[in-house]
Amino acid sequence: MSETQRNYNPVLFFIITGVALLLSWLLMGQDLQDILTNGGNKGEYNVQQMLFLFSALPRLSVAILSGLALGFSGAILQLALRNPLASPTTMGVSAGAYLALVIAGLFFPATLVYGREVIALVGAGVAAALVFGLMARRDFSPISLVLTGLIVSLYFGALASLLVLLNDRYLASLFIWGAGSLSQQSWDVANVLWPQLLVLFGLSMIMVRPFSLLVLGDGSASSLGVSPGMIRFFAVSIAIAMAAFVTSAVGVIGFIGLVAPMIARLCGARKVLSQLIWSALIGAALLWMTDAVIQILAGRLREFVPTGAVTALLGSPLLLFLIPRMKFETVVQTNEAPLVWRQTAGLKVLFVMLAISICIVIVAVTFGRDTDFGWAFDLSGSWKDVYQWRVPRVIAAFGAGIMLALAGMILQRLTGNIMASPEVLGINAGAMMGIGVCIYLVVGVGPETLAIGALLGASIVLAALFAFGKKSGFQPERMILIGVALGALIDALIGALAATGDLRSVHLLRIMAGSTYGVSLEAACGAFLLGCTLMLPLLFGARALDVLNFGEKVSLSLGVNVRRSRFVLFAMASCLTAGATVLVGPLSFVGLMAPHIARALGLHQARLQMAVACLAGGSLMVVADWIGRVSDYPYEMPAGLLSALVGTPLLLILMSRQNAFARSSNA
Repeated sequence: MSETQRNYNPVLFFIITGVALLLSWLLMGQDLQDILTNGGNKGEYNVQQMLFLFSALPRLSVAILSGLALGFSGAILQLALRNPLASPTTMGVSAGAYLALVIAGLFFPATLVYGREVIALVGAGVAAALVFGLMARRDFSPISLVLTGLIVSLYFGALASLLVLLNDRYLASLFIWGAGSLSQQSWDVANVLWPQLLVLFGLSMIMVRPFSLLVLGDGSASSLGVSPGMIRFFAVSIAIAMAAFVTSAVGVIGFIGLVAPMIARLCGARKVLSQLIWSALIGAALLWMTDAVIQILAGRLREFVPTGAVTALLGSPLLLFLIPRMKFETVVQTNEAPLVWRQTAGLKVLFVMLAISICIVIVAVTFGRDTDFGWAFDLSGSWKDVYQWRVPRVIAAFGAGIMLALAGMILQRLTGNIMASPEVLGINAGAMMGIGVCIYLVVGVGPETLAIGALLGASIVLAALFAFGKKSGFQPERMILIGVALGALIDALIGALAATGDLRSVHLLRIMAGSTYGVSLEAACGAFLLGCTLMLPLLFGARALDVLNFGEKVSLSLGVNVRRSRFVLFAMASCLTAGATVLVGPLSFVGLMAPHIARALGLHQARLQMAVACLAGGSLMVVADWIGRVSDYPYEMPAGLLSALVGTPLLLILMSRQNAFARSSNA
């Protein structure tokens, strides 16, 4: 088949557009007929007509414009970075723009009236600069780039959520809008958005020819007299500006920038211009169809349902459908840490981390706020007044950190994917869904029932991941996309449960926030013992983890039963994730950070890496829980959310220092 023919086979685009047209006709067809036949009832005030002209039509226009921009932005990022996982959300651009708007709304509210686009652009630029600055020395490898983008997005998103939580009465509307609301009451947003996007589209068309040379490779572009770095800078700047303008207009809307370019390539688009155009058109059709579905299902509540939060309900199944049909370049992940560092520093790092963990636990138990809102350091052993409230929380937090660190390490080694973790792969979300089902269906639900529900939910998601991953040989890119799709789908379902207004949703939201407040000593000790009990067989069976890291063929040749080992390890990961989710919720990301911290400290042998990762994960959760107890006393802040704020900067610093150490050793 020729390139020209392959460029024009947009079957999926026409299907999506046809569905969107049909749904829009069901929504607005009668109003449009009334205006065309009756001339709009001139001279009469018609409420339905006003809603159609100044709410429904502007909403449709903003949906199409936003979809165009997000699809176009995702295509530019994926082409410029040669990364099929790049998008405004995975690169942290949308999170940076949203954080900037939250800060402006809290401290400089007047700026939102006159320059919200500039504020969003600055925030998006800071996030992108941070990602590219950390990845400049790694040649923008796909997995490392998305990992860094995910970490930056995690930090910015957690910080924005914390600011909203601390100032909910001031930023409640911004929180709802931040979920991606297309609701409109006038043409103001559309009138501001379309000129901005038109200018960026025009600049992109000027860049098409040099951009086409860049796709051939940096070497080919340089030989033709083109600066690859300069072209990539301008292309990414345009993509960032588009995503920032959309975020400033309607909030954060995910999936469109990731899925639309995939559909465009699946339709046969290969040339740069065709990929850009078809990605934009498909993005517009996707968001248009999604918003129409939301309006029909929500009925009279359509104005209060944020489109961005529900996009995953349609985008996730579509992404799961597309993943087996997409082609990815296999990325061989190499270990950058020098061999000498790995062999000589392991035990020293372990003892230092153990000492740090002991100090953190002692401070968390003995130092805190007193009844007079002051600070007190108590070593008197007053169990009744102090320790009975602090000790269970410290034990629970440390136990949850151990379980998440172990689960993250198991998943990363089994899949050969440094981005694998219960949070990234959607396993935490599955556990949370199981908890939600138990809360809504079981009368008088207790901790044991919640743990069983969490285990079943985590196991179902893990089984789905295993089934998808086995077909592709656990290829890292596919595993990430599958996990993102499953996690987003389940998060949307959990959000739908929480939004029902049922009193049980309060319990569900408390667990999702990840607070150890009110945990009993028995439950805390049970969580800690579960983590330690499951760690022991892993320590004794660390050889299997080391061998499995080399692949199935090598493992079989060394006498390891790959199928049985994988089944047992995946089952352990499910148990660990379920136990931790009941205690600290699904949002901690300790399962991602703790193994990376151990790896960044130079530990790659399974046994030492496991021990240090557990100490790091437990310490992170204890520090996060302590900050949550004392920062806004007597109010509580969730440890699951704060753990991201505590651990992410440490992880980024260690990653940067590891890169610098590796470069100096190789010089």
